[in-house]
Amino acid sequence: MPNLFLLIALGSAPIAADGELQRFEAAEVHMGARFSITVYAPDQPAAEAAVVKAFERVEQLNSRLSDYLPESELNRLCRESPHADAQVVSADLFRVLRAAAQVNETSGGAFDVTVGPITRIWRKARRDKRLPDKVKLETALRAVGQRHVQLVGETRVKLTAPKMQLDLGGIAKGFAADEALAVLREAGLSRALVNAGGDIVVGDAPPDRAGWRIGVAPLSRGAKPSEVVTLTNGAVATSGDAWQFVELDGVRYSHIVDPQTGVGLTLRSSVTVVARDGMTADAYASAVSVLGPEKGMRLAEGRRGVSTLLVYERDKKVHIQRSADFPDTTPAMAP
Repeated sequence: MPNLFLLIALGSAPIAADGELQRFEAAEVHMGARFSITVYAPDQPAAEAAVVKAFERVEQLNSRLSDYLPESELNRLCRESPHADAQVVSADLFRVLRAAAQVNETSGGAFDVTVGPITRIWRKARRDKRLPDKVKLETALRAVGQRHVQLVGETRVKLTAPKMQLDLGGIAKGFAADEALAVLREAGLSRALVNAGGDIVVGDAPPDRAGWRIGVAPLSRGAKPSEVVTLTNGAVATSGDAWQFVELDGVRYSHIVDPQTGVGLTLRSSVTVVARDGMTADAYASAVSVLGPEKGMRLAEGRRGVSTLLVYERDKKVHIQRSADFPDTTPAMAP
């Protein structure tokens, strides 16, 4: 078993309609993040069998979608760019690229998975604590743009620019969480929650509650959520710079990069998106972050099924905006 796996029974919750269900939790590290699964099952063998399969599915997706693993399907596809002919790819990779293209279009290019050459430059900048070379950034930007990704039919992809590097970091974990939950449902365990490093997907409610209580991420690292949303059969994703940023020459740069400028975002913000599935929530949280408060909220208000809460700091003041359809929240300490 890769990484770690620990299945813990956390007490029982009897209910007449389901018989006696127990709550189990397990966690492993995938895609550079801690994936945790909480599931209600009749016994430990049933929970363990389903959870093992769910983690195996996540690891399979990592082997296809990772831009860190040298021999992932994604990296092999990028190494061969530009392509003379469209390349056959797995159904998983094609599905994610198609969804990414749709969000790119609706966000006016704010979400762009071709930004990989830029994100790699900024990863090095954060490690070295030094601003990226402007010439290198300008060169890398030539390979950035959704126009360089052609989706052909239902199985083939053609990358048309040299030295392309796709980065699915803003969408892959949400998709992996969706797929892990699907595995649990197929095993008959629909009362479950999958947390993919902050991208959370939930199924039916726990036996003893109206839904899953999920904390809204705060603006600052280490701060505890002050509000929670209660959710069933949906997803919550958060994008922000609380954990990944670098301060250079007195400016705080986020790990989130604007694909049009090639520069890390400088507005401190935390964007929480509630959507029907993790892939949608993950991608739109990134898009709203790039667009900023005004344009980002207009995007959220215009997308049915995508509700957003945005916390940001401007002029040394913290501002909070939420779309009209964002779920009601309750204090984090409420029962």
